Formats: sequence, C-alpha cells, structure tokens
Amino acid sequence: MGADMTARFTAQDVEAWERDGVTLLHDLFTPEECAAVRADFDIVFAREGAETPLNRKGEGEVGKFHPSQFKTLESPPFDCSPALNLIGAHPALVAFARAALKTDDVHLYQCQAWAKFTGDADYDQPFHCDFSNHTLTAPSEDPVKNCVTIFCYFTDVTDAHGATHYVTRPDSDKVAGPVASLNQDPEAQATLQAGLLPYSRSSASSAGTAIAYTTDVYHRGTNLTAPGGRRYAVMACFKKAGDESIGFTAWQFHHTKPWSRIFDHATPEQLACFGVQRPGDPFWTETTIARTQERYPGWNAAPYRAALAGG
Repeated sequence: MGADMTARFTAQDVEAWERDGVTLLHDLFTPEECAAVRADFDIVFAREGAETPLNRKGEGEVGKFHPSQFKTLESPPFDCSPALNLIGAHPALVAFARAALKTDDVHLYQCQAWAKFTGDADYDQPFHCDFSNHTLTAPSEDPVKNCVTIFCYFTDVTDAHGATHYVTRPDSDKVAGPVASLNQDPEAQATLQAGLLPYSRSSASSAGTAIAYTTDVYHRGTNLTAPGGRRYAVMACFKKAGDESIGFTAWQFHHTKPWSRIFDHATPEQLACFGVQRPGDPFWTETTIARTQERYPGWNAAPYRAALAGG
C-alpha cells in the first residue's frame, strides 16, 4: 500500500489493544487528510449544530438508545471526493488491522461516516459492548480470532463535542463478568452502569486521532453540548478475510450507490478490503475484467490484466 503506514502507530499500541481491548492512536491521520475528509462531510451532511443541546435523560440516568442518535450515520459510497469514500480503507487503518489480527488478509466488513450535531439528539448512551450486532455468538477469548473497530475523529473532539467514553477490559473485569452486558434485568443493568462509571475514560482528542477497540469493550456515546457543535467521525471495522462468523454490511446489497467513486480511485489492496479479488486471483479472466471495466469505466484494470498475462 505504498509508504510504510506502520510508522503511524507503534508495537506498543497493538499490545495495548490486545491487553486492554482499547487504545488511542494519536495523529494517525495528517492535518491534510483530516481537512479533505471534513470537506466531504460538509458536502454529504450539509448541517450545522444548534445552540442548545437536547437532553432526554432521566434523573441519575447515564443514557439510553433511541433512533435519533443514528439518523446521520451513513455507509459509503458517497457522492463526494475519494477522501471520505476511501478513508475507511486508508493504508494506516489496514496496517493496524493486519498487525492486530496477525494476518495479511483483512476485510472491511463495516464502514460508516457518523456526523453528530448539537441539538439533533441526546447522544448520551449506556455502557455497552458491540459484539451482539457483529456476531451471532460471542467474542473469542483469543483477540486474533475476533475483529477490530477503529473509530476515527476528523474534527477536534472535546467532551462537549460527544467524545466516546470507554472502560478498559482490565477495569471492566473488576465490575462485570463475561455475560453482564447481555443481562436485560433493569436492576442488574443499573448496577452494571453504576459500577462501570468510576472507571470511565474519555477519548477526547484532536482531529486525526483514532480509537481502536474490540467488540467486548464497554463504551458509550456522550451528548454534544457545545453551541453549534459538530463531530465528524468514521467507523471502520476489520476482520480476517473469510471469517463468516463476523459481519455487518453486505456491500453488494448497496449496489445502487455510486461505487465508481471507490473503484475509480482505490488501489487493488483497498478494493480487496471490500472483498474484491486481488490481481492474480483465478477469478480474473479476460471476460471478468472486461465486464467489470464496463461497469466501472474509470477503474484501473491494468494491474489485473498484467497479472493475467503473467507480468
């Protein structure tokens, strides 16, 4: 994928992800990359935050889920530049996923741009784990057999701008057993939320920071209270290619979206993150290349044809 993107994070970052289930990757993206992605967010969402936040919490309540929190959550492709369309398959994200999952072949199984605006919703959520909508069973005790979510900030995010709060796995182990997140008893959930709160940490960071975490880490969204506030973030979830036990988005289901925005600019390695076969795979023949080229006239088929010819 060109330049060595492992220089944007350290071996200690990967070790922290393995040990704690979560780590902050500061300056994973350059200021120029952040500016380009923000410009695309402005095009896609074209919104500004209100002056007054919305608060739906009850007395002493940490937060709750409701549909308005997710109304500005969208999956690519987008009708904008390659910056936002391909940021989820950025080489630095792919490099971290490969290092964390200890494989060279990763699949981007979920990618979403999430724009939050003050006053659109009360974004305050309860602590929760993500595995219940990423797998039908449960996370493996071996992190390499799981997946990695990387949540990326492209605006400066303070606690007034809805910074995600999280609890490291060693801290949550002091409070919650392995099945606590699935207990639906209201009293048990209230006890869990109260127990986790003292261990909560904020991910408030400058633009360009990413939070890498596992699906069994407790975390929660917080409300935007800054007047006119906005938070631009992208979530990219990776698994080992071929692991059918983990999933979220079937990219083929979204075939009516402008996929040329991705095919016309992605490298073969980036397309492979979406499940497209790499050059040299037996899938590629003169016919399959021609048909794909017809579908995406701006696609650079040269590497695929070169591999077919043995070049």
